[in-house]
Amino acid sequence: MSGSDEPRRKRRKFFDIFDELFSELEEELEELERTFRIGSIPIEGEELGKPIIYGFRIEIGPDGIPKIYEFGNVKRSGRGRPRVIVSEEMEPLVDIYEEDDKIRVVLEMPGVDENKIKVEALDERHIVVEGSDHERKYKKEIELPVEVDVDSAEAVYKNGVLEIRLKKKKEGRKGKLIKVVKQ
Repeated sequence: MSGSDEPRRKRRKFFDIFDELFSELEEELEELERTFRIGSIPIEGEELGKPIIYGFRIEIGPDGIPKIYEFGNVKRSGRGRPRVIVSEEMEPLVDIYEEDDKIRVVLEMPGVDENKIKVEALDERHIVVEGSDHERKYKKEIELPVEVDVDSAEAVYKNGVLEIRLKKKKEGRKGKLIKVVKQ
């Protein structure tokens, strides 16, 4: 065979490469859509037109143990087969700051009217925050790292951020000084 008799390789056009890439991308997206439509994890409580919001924050405590805090309107059910439950109420993003004599709890609750926010102390270690507007509902039960004086609580809401300040409960001496008497 001479050089002119060899089969010629078909030259690909520049845009053919992009067509193949977009075709592969489209197939991958269709597969992803089928996975979500069929769903390997059932979603309960989903309302059409309502957004599904989920996020998490990882914090490493002074003991070196990481803690994961979730927020949004998606809850996981741990019993039996895993299920995702979408609720009407969202958990706001929460940060807890422990200072020398007080605890500051900061919650992101954008769009809520301050008159529709309710903060309730269940006891010295737990508070519940609820807030709503015509589109959103927030609810979060918060466990505090130490006991606090609930009578000292102050809550300030500004620009979508709720800050709750609580004084730590003063630890009194638990023991009692016993006077020694000479006999």
